[in-house]
Amino acid sequence: MPFNQHIIDNPKSDRVRRVAELEKNKARKKAGRFLIEGPQSVREIVQWMPEVVEDCYVEMGERQDGLLSSVVGDIAKKADECGLYIHQITGDVMHRMSTDSQGIVAVGDLQAMQHQMSNEFEDSSAIVTHRDKTVAAFWQIRDPGNAGTVIRSADAAGCHAVIFVDDCVDRFNPKVIRSTAGSLFHLPVVTMSTEEFFAWSKEHNREIMAADVYGTQKVKPESLIDVVKEYQEPENSRKGGNSSQTILFGNEARGLPADVLERVQRIVSIPLYGKAESLNLATSTSVMLFTLAMARDAAQRR
Repeated sequence: MPFNQHIIDNPKSDRVRRVAELEKNKARKKAGRFLIEGPQSVREIVQWMPEVVEDCYVEMGERQDGLLSSVVGDIAKKADECGLYIHQITGDVMHRMSTDSQGIVAVGDLQAMQHQMSNEFEDSSAIVTHRDKTVAAFWQIRDPGNAGTVIRSADAAGCHAVIFVDDCVDRFNPKVIRSTAGSLFHLPVVTMSTEEFFAWSKEHNREIMAADVYGTQKVKPESLIDVVKEYQEPENSRKGGNSSQTILFGNEARGLPADVLERVQRIVSIPLYGKAESLNLATSTSVMLFTLAMARDAAQRR
């Protein structure tokens, strides 16, 4: 699909207004579309899920090719090769659409994206059990920046999927998408109620390991160090060596409530060596997921 030769230059046009409104959850649901901002995120969705993209908008600049930068030009070229609709717009129009665009945004089909994520998750559920892949789950995560960061960490740590449990921030909030740095388009990120989450884990015989500092009155948390040591056992078969796990993290401010902790198989805490009382959610996620991933990798290399 060649570039649309018409340059959109009216920031008050209906098309521009509709794209700008996708920042709001209500508008996304009504339109059935979502906004992808910035070169990194647009590049990744064009690379991995081009069928979800409805339109790309590129800001015009003073380069010979008429675009703002070589980075934007490369993404636009790839989008063109994928047969996507590419619209040229002025800087004023881009600023109206997004203040975090760095010269390029895309609009995706919300239903198609949700459907693809759901299919990827459901079609590979049986594979998850057999291949022993870790799933990262987050209960009532509310901050868009945190949500995007933990998705990115889960992707980098080799997790099979991410589950948002209970009342969480919208996965398709533009700030969430920006914070994932494209990882939202690399692995399925699905939503479940608390009951659906525990039912899914039981159905697939998955151990739930909760990351929590204090545990409950009945169950005190184990140290992550002790969990890692279990990977060193010869058969790697004890509960810590079972990498078919779901690691459950709690809300940024409140952690996991007792009624949720009482339903998990293990509670694990990250040891602290300084005077800090705790770690924030994003840091805890990275430390926990990467520690377990490296322990698993080391055990498999023996």
